[in-house]
Amino acid sequence: MTATDQNLTAAHAEVKAEIARTDTKTGLLLAFVGAVLAGAWTVARDLPMNLPTYMVGGLGMAMLVAAAGLLLRSTRPNLRGRHGFPLWATLTAEEVRDAVARDLAADVAGLSRLAVAKFTGLRRAVDLTCAGGALLILAALLTVGGVA
Repeated sequence: MTATDQNLTAAHAEVKAEIARTDTKTGLLLAFVGAVLAGAWTVARDLPMNLPTYMVGGLGMAMLVAAAGLLLRSTRPNLRGRHGFPLWATLTAEEVRDAVARDLAADVAGLSRLAVAKFTGLRRAVDLTCAGGALLILAALLTVGGVA
């Protein structure tokens, strides 16, 4: 195995590991967002609120729902991809061996683009979660403070 082949194999493993880490983070954040949504809904249902509280809290909840949507989109399988499982499922064992040997660099490039797309979605979801959480905190402060 040449140095280039070893580097390609290492790059391939690194990209796959990064996708796995991003998927793990996405799953954890999705569970957190779901818990915050459920908790906020449960608490807000029993509190007397005014119009500013409804508006700020509603916007915060909408941001959390948008974050959940981004997270779900980020974890959605890409079955139309040119590399990886969808391609291999259509090939014979010999064709898989040839495709992997010939197209490892293309696979690294394709998986890297997938990793960047997943990471970008995760980053946007984190930003929306922070903003939505801040708005829910503001709504709680408006409720406690009794702004009319």
